[in-house]
Amino acid sequence: MENCIFCKIVRGEISSKHVYEDADVFAFHDIHPAAPVHFMVVPKLHISSLADVEDKHRSLLGDMMILIPRLAKEQGCTDGFRTVINTGRVGGQEVYHLHIHVIGGRDRLPVMIPHPR
Repeated sequence: MENCIFCKIVRGEISSKHVYEDADVFAFHDIHPAAPVHFMVVPKLHISSLADVEDKHRSLLGDMMILIPRLAKEQGCTDGFRTVINTGRVGGQEVYHLHIHVIGGRDRLPVMIPHPR
């Protein structure tokens, strides 16, 4: 997508703090980190959201999920991390290019959704 900010980052048109890159995947630090470690893993292929994933994306998504723990450890998350995929308007997605947030680097991350008591 020509105007997608993440596609522009992948193409090098917008600078980013690089974490990882291969033929299919790009990872970079979030510009508004929620924790000491906060980066995103995106497919180079433009997929608008998790809701648009198809069977043909199975290998790509599997590769991304296998890559995430290694990158998290390399970034200092040796005792755990959180992964978040916001999907669609209701899910809080702000950039419509599939991306997985990897968040950690604290003693313990806050509860995302409080349990009813």
